[in-house]
Amino acid sequence: QVQVAESGGGLVQAGGSLRLSCTASRLTFDDYTMGWFRQAPGKEREGVSCINWSSSNIYYTNSVKGRFTISRDNAKNTLYLQMNSLKPEDTGMYYCAVYYSRGIYRPRCDRTDFGYWGQGTQVTVSS
Repeated sequence: QVQVAESGGGLVQAGGSLRLSCTASRLTFDDYTMGWFRQAPGKEREGVSCINWSSSNIYYTNSVKGRFTISRDNAKNTLYLQMNSLKPEDTGMYYCAVYYSRGIYRPRCDRTDFGYWGQGTQVTVSS
């Protein structure tokens, strides 16, 4: 039903920047949370950053605080992740996801809560 599509990944040197975008379509409700998750080879998928509908509740995993910025444009059903000062450990497949969180006071940035996922966009940071 809901379709999610990411873009913006690529190969960048350490210290560089990338801006990821994600557009959701075929949505039937508002008040949905969106998030970015990543999975590196040999590691579990982790929540990088999540943001609720009103942008009043934002989460960043500790390793990206101060370097990444999440934002959204609800009129376009689009999510962004500005990634600065990239490190090799940021390398991984980045997934965008949607969580119908209506009525949830403080949605978590937990993979199990998100029902709709994009195909992923690869981010590779060279040392």
